[in-house]
Amino acid sequence: MSKIFDVTDTVKYIGVDDKEMDLFENQYILKNGISYNSYLIMDEKIVVMDTVDKRKTEEWLNNLEEVLNGRKPDYLVISHLEPDHSGSIGNILKKYPEMKIISNEKVFSMLPQFIDDNIEEKKVVVKEGDCINTGKHNLTFVMAPMVHWPEVMMTYDKTDKILFSADAFGKFGTLDTKEEWIDEARRYFLNIVGKYGMQVQNVLKKASSLEINIICSLHGPILKENLGYYINLYNIWSKYDYEEEGTLIVCGSLHGNTLEIAQKLEKDLKDKGENVTLIDISRTPIPDVIPLAFKYSKMVIACSTYNMNMFPAMDSFLRLLKEKNFQKRKIGIIENGSWAPNSAKCIKEILSKMKEIEIVEPIVTVKTRLDEESSNKLKQLESCF
Repeated sequence: MSKIFDVTDTVKYIGVDDKEMDLFENQYILKNGISYNSYLIMDEKIVVMDTVDKRKTEEWLNNLEEVLNGRKPDYLVISHLEPDHSGSIGNILKKYPEMKIISNEKVFSMLPQFIDDNIEEKKVVVKEGDCINTGKHNLTFVMAPMVHWPEVMMTYDKTDKILFSADAFGKFGTLDTKEEWIDEARRYFLNIVGKYGMQVQNVLKKASSLEINIICSLHGPILKENLGYYINLYNIWSKYDYEEEGTLIVCGSLHGNTLEIAQKLEKDLKDKGENVTLIDISRTPIPDVIPLAFKYSKMVIACSTYNMNMFPAMDSFLRLLKEKNFQKRKIGIIENGSWAPNSAKCIKEILSKMKEIEIVEPIVTVKTRLDEESSNKLKQLESCF
């Protein structure tokens, strides 16, 4: 379902909600669907800001036609070619064959991968800082390569001071989902864009020179109030800093003994007044754990040994964490093994490939259950958190 509404007097929301989509990029569980956002600038020249996933083409075209009310669009701006935004380009070109396409050279070089149409005579190529006047509106273009594809660009409307931010500042969930922005935005950013922190920092520097009153992302709600809050979080996430002082305990336990140790650690730290979250990596999707690792300042990995390696889900978690550029954290390690504990060695090997990771001593080695020696080491570890 979708709801057409005014962003400003002359900028209209024409996107659609997808409540049936259960996996984004076929890997991230959607708890409340997702929105495909598209906008229409109604001016002397009419501009469509991006299309939507092919799953919702008909509904989106109906929205577009309703708002146009007999007029025809002059331009389509393409910000990003990922299929959830480019999936209806071919259809709108067939419906409005005289419409021109505004985008950058990289988009046009990649566009034949997504549509069959010959668009040579429709191309309006823009580069960083170029401006297009549509009547009352002046649109300038901000290149944002690798946020999170190489062709991405943002559009700044000088008139209404709107930043059309492509996927940046987006979140999972439909527009009618009643929830705080931060958790699903964090999960979206750190799983999808998080690897490209340096590139996000570059775009934030560009954006800092703009007077922005509204942020219109390609997913999630229109942001109009307290924009500093959202921009600050993007700054934290893209610098790989932490949001909160606290400890995330991630546990991979074969038969429950390692989990009992992790639960004892959780209780002891909470008794000290520490902010603690315990995650059983067997029962929590890894993409849900990734953003929590970035949220907190510290992490303890409690892991069973399995085939002289670490618990398989923990191995997957740490390798994905490395891929997302995890860094700048204090980490404690608890290993368990009934006859040959070896998971700590494997954990340290992956952590050694991350930046600015402080491994806290002592590493706690347990053989099945805590004994006097390992209990003392656990207490020593607790004192560091």
